[in-house]
Amino acid sequence: MTTTTFNHIGIACQDMAVIERFYTQHFGFERARVVPLGETQIVFIKSGSTYLELFQAKEDSPVPKAKEDGPWYPGWRHIAFAVNSVDAKLAEMGDAANITLGPFDFDDFIKGWRGVWLADPEGNIIELAQGYVDEENPPPLNG
Repeated sequence: MTTTTFNHIGIACQDMAVIERFYTQHFGFERARVVPLGETQIVFIKSGSTYLELFQAKEDSPVPKAKEDGPWYPGWRHIAFAVNSVDAKLAEMGDAANITLGPFDFDDFIKGWRGVWLADPEGNIIELAQGYVDEENPPPLNG
């Protein structure tokens, strides 16, 4: 069987520099590669083995910006980052933490699990998750 690992998420950006600066400043990403494409470019930024691939948007969004914890229509809702402390990360981010929902405690599900959702400068939803742990024996997929 071929080995498959998660590699990247591509983001179409209105302002690639603003998005790159946000993720490098607040989430520890660093520039990994620039692919020149004539008058435009693709920029890869990475954190560990996870990459964001930044493209220049070519059209306006056909849907309103996501709210709260992300859209409920089919597609990606949000990306998430694990943090040691939601409150400390929010304090560290200051005014850049554009909170859309929360913070919430999820102790009823996992003791110590806490989360908050925020929007990046272009409205993409990000979850900050503290204390999530896998279930010991999750039930199998039905169907």
